Amino acid sequence: MRFDIITLFPDLFAPHLTQGITRRAFESGPVDVRLWPLRDFADNAYRRVDDRPYGGGPGMVMLVEPLERALAAAREARAEASPVPVVHFTPTGRRIDQGVVREFAASPGAVLLCGRYEGIDQRFIERHVDIELSLGDFVLSGGELPALALLDAVARLQDGVLGDAQSHQQDSFEDGLLDCPHYSRPETLGEGDAGQPVPAVLLSGHHADIARWRREQSLALTARRRPDMIAAARAVGRLTKADETHLANLVP
Repeated sequence: MRFDIITLFPDLFAPHLTQGITRRAFESGPVDVRLWPLRDFADNAYRRVDDRPYGGGPGMVMLVEPLERALAAAREARAEASPVPVVHFTPTGRRIDQGVVREFAASPGAVLLCGRYEGIDQRFIERHVDIELSLGDFVLSGGELPALALLDAVARLQDGVLGDAQSHQQDSFEDGLLDCPHYSRPETLGEGDAGQPVPAVLLSGHHADIARWRREQSLALTARRRPDMIAAARAVGRLTKADETHLANLVP
């Protein structure tokens, strides 16, 4: 798959694409990322890509013409019969969740448009944008952080990227619930009465008991923090009778 990114700040992407475990996806891996610095497509000596908004008000608006030239260059470089979608990151878009991530992880990619300033001229959005996405109910300075978040989430779902192919299958949201707590060495943290031991079931070696404990912890955490996810899992039949019994016995 390939992601073409139109951005005013291409240098923000290099550290992410070359460090950490997901770099395996980007360094000659399954996820190809191409950066298109927007100022390269300005047609004036000042490399200006924005101007004042009609109707007045604060901030600047990104101009249509440089964006269209950048998009045309990205599409020409892809040379694909079926164009991939153009994604615009905006607070008014659909919130990115694991379902969105899975859709992109199984796709040929997209053109990611990273807006800045007060926004993008609406005429470009109406002409070219296919999908609008949001990282959450808050406002960022630009689309680069949501683009990086999407790239990271997509990359870790690719074969061979994580050290253990099973890792992402146990993540939060993959089965409609939040992930359970995790523990490592030492077996007891601290000394005496103040010591915090690892739950005994995790030391038992009994895989069925461990799996059941993890499931119950996941259910309890989700019910406490995201009851909406419990309702959604129940609606699509993801909860077993044992799950329902455990939830019924939880202390309010």
